[in-house]
Amino acid sequence: MDIKEEAVAKKRELQGFLTVTSKYELKDAHDLSVAYTPGVAEPCLLIKENEEESFELTCRGNMVAVISDGTRVLGLGDIGAAAAIPVMEGKSLLFKKFGDVDCVPVVIDTKDPEVFINTVKLLQKNYAGINLEDISSPKCYEIENRLKAELDIPVFHDDQHGTAIACLAAVKGALRLVKKELATAKIVVNGAGAAGANIARLLYLAGARNITVLVSSGVLHKDYKRLDSLQSELIDLLDLESKHGNLAENAKDADILLGVSAAGAFTKDILESLADDAIVFAMANPNPEATYADMKAAGVRVAGTGRSDAPNQVNNVAVFPGIFKGAFKVRATQINDEMKLAAADALCNLVSDADLAEDHVVASVFEPGVADAVADAVAKVAIETGVAKKQ
Repeated sequence: MDIKEEAVAKKRELQGFLTVTSKYELKDAHDLSVAYTPGVAEPCLLIKENEEESFELTCRGNMVAVISDGTRVLGLGDIGAAAAIPVMEGKSLLFKKFGDVDCVPVVIDTKDPEVFINTVKLLQKNYAGINLEDISSPKCYEIENRLKAELDIPVFHDDQHGTAIACLAAVKGALRLVKKELATAKIVVNGAGAAGANIARLLYLAGARNITVLVSSGVLHKDYKRLDSLQSELIDLLDLESKHGNLAENAKDADILLGVSAAGAFTKDILESLADDAIVFAMANPNPEATYADMKAAGVRVAGTGRSDAPNQVNNVAVFPGIFKGAFKVRATQINDEMKLAAADALCNLVSDADLAEDHVVASVFEPGVADAVADAVAKVAIETGVAKKQ
């Protein structure tokens, strides 16, 4: 039985991977009175007087909804809301396993951004945070920006920001190993979708200045036929209009090559043309731009993929449980750029200088303390930047 068959068989056997359990044991009539009527009326009245009490008196305070419309699921594309449920359920399992954050999968059966936004707004009182997932671009930007502006709980599109944070942490760890500086490193990002564009943006915010972003036709320019708002911002921010050429031309002598594009995009010739002590993270899933073995055979010093069957996995699973755990600790109203940068630094610093190696530049999600380290850093910066309601 291969992994695909096992996934179906196990889900069929268990009827999914989630269930509802109780923190409070109902043993007798007294317990029933505390849990339900008449006792339940008192917390209702307290919340009526002060809605903030809903975070303390109900499950809301540790509850995130992972929400999708099924229009951009993994490598599967637009498969519809119902077909996206297994991914949302899996994500909910990861929230609980790695961050002890309660999570429920929610799919919204619409492709209309306005309907999606209004539905989330109507549901927000159930949750302490919203994790957007698998929504096609460019509408994912509109949806996230609107919800961030109109909700007073954190809204986080993990496909954009979780991947970017994990990538920045891996890049920083690799640069420590090869003794190069982020500010001067020549960086090429192949792919300008939600993940690629946000990787480039977060690298810039972290101090990188020589960044080139490519799409299938070459360097991202303002004549790109599917140009969206974030891509347009990057063109100006990174002065991409002054750059030209295809992937092979721009990758020559690059210190860092990042892939969020398509399987096989990084050929042997491209990999061999990179600078000495090159860093390559090929993050296309499920099949990367180049395999770990092929990257190492081509002389790449530090290589990584998004897969768990090779070293240096660049995985947003190491990010989002801790991000929300930290935000919930201080009841943050948003997840800002400073919190994202702090999360990347926390993840990077989990690998000490003594433990740094070519096959270990970023912490695995299974290493102890990952979510807690990210959570503590995020909570601290939330307080410092004034977006925390609790100290």
